[in-house]
Amino acid sequence: MTDLNQSALHTHTDKTVEIDTLVVGAGQAGVAISEHLSKLGVPHLVLERNRIAEGWRTGRWDSLVANGPAWHDRFPGLEFEGLDPDAFAPKDQVAAYFEAYAKKFNAPIRTGVEVKKVVRNTDRPGFTIETSEGVIQANRVVTATGPFQRPVIPPIAPKDENITQIHSAAYRNPQQLPEGAVLVVGAGSSGVQIADELQRSGRKVYLSVGPHDRPPRAYRNRDFCWWLGVLGEWDAEAAQPGKEHVTIAVSGARGGHTVDFRGLAHQGVNLVGLTKAFQDGKVTFQTDLADNLARGDENYLSLLDAADAYIARNGLDLPEEPEARRTFPEPDCVTNPILELDLAEAGITSIIWATGYAVDFSWLQVNAFDANGKPKHQRGVSSEPGVYFLGLPWLSRRGSTFIWGVWHDAKHIADHIATQLKYLDYRDAKQRQVQGGSSAES
Repeated sequence: MTDLNQSALHTHTDKTVEIDTLVVGAGQAGVAISEHLSKLGVPHLVLERNRIAEGWRTGRWDSLVANGPAWHDRFPGLEFEGLDPDAFAPKDQVAAYFEAYAKKFNAPIRTGVEVKKVVRNTDRPGFTIETSEGVIQANRVVTATGPFQRPVIPPIAPKDENITQIHSAAYRNPQQLPEGAVLVVGAGSSGVQIADELQRSGRKVYLSVGPHDRPPRAYRNRDFCWWLGVLGEWDAEAAQPGKEHVTIAVSGARGGHTVDFRGLAHQGVNLVGLTKAFQDGKVTFQTDLADNLARGDENYLSLLDAADAYIARNGLDLPEEPEARRTFPEPDCVTNPILELDLAEAGITSIIWATGYAVDFSWLQVNAFDANGKPKHQRGVSSEPGVYFLGLPWLSRRGSTFIWGVWHDAKHIADHIATQLKYLDYRDAKQRQVQGGSSAES
């Protein structure tokens, strides 16, 4: 997989490589766009600085599984081998899946090559790309590096050498942390699963819970991925105002289960509100824990209501599930919220920041960004002709960052590239006459 597809490349004597389309990144987005470009006959090359799907291999904790079932979180052209369709694929199997998929159509992927800079040419079409292994000239560049590029730890993080602090991207298992209690900041899918794992390993855990959506793992014999599909939520083309970046708490761990924060509290996890500040060895929390849980409940119940209405409207024979609406009693940490903790007294020796990621396009030095550095694009076709973005949240729909969603977005971008090539292949009457004459002479 490290060999170049030489049929797609032209190499000059100065060792500059020429290619029509360069794809940066060989995760799910890069593999998806490569498949579509290959089908359309577009000469292209995919560069990956690590290995195929490296984020799945080493960018997550040991026990991570996909958050969607295998029948849903895959590309259309290949199923997970030896995995029940309703099971949740372990991270290593997901990485192996993308590698197998790339081999399936002989994707022109070269690994171990870092793209360092992309600039538009001023005296000729296309772009000059500086890489760790030389210079490439390309007519088009597809950025397929995804949304999880730079782990973000907020500036409120304490400057305390006695506390081990890591981002969730660096967390692997409970054994890597020093003895003692752990504060997990962030209650999305990563934070919830890590807090649960730590508590089950015998750790005392504090989980800082902010605003979130909390869908049911499954309801009335259907996974929530199915419900969002039939209800049209995955294909929603615009987020509700204020919901663009809402954290989603869902888990495929231990066979998949609905995330219930009150259940976690009764299990032994200490829930606290949004982390406010650190000062003099103490951490303070917002008074918003109960409100955050209530809004999560509203999101949960609204999906149950929508599912019930869909079943009734379509006359489906799916079993009723009244227990899905039953709730745990309000735990003490909610009725008497902790607003301040002395880290030493609480025995907290580690903080895990499950606080998300930022994109990093510093290497892409083209006019494709707004004043805030945010990509300017329409369904991945950027404001800079010849530059494309793939794998970003809400690229075209809610499902754009999911495995199946990025595959469909990639098809749109590949079609756009192929259409441009057709226009460039046009020859006027004089050119056709000259070309015809050349053919006859030969």
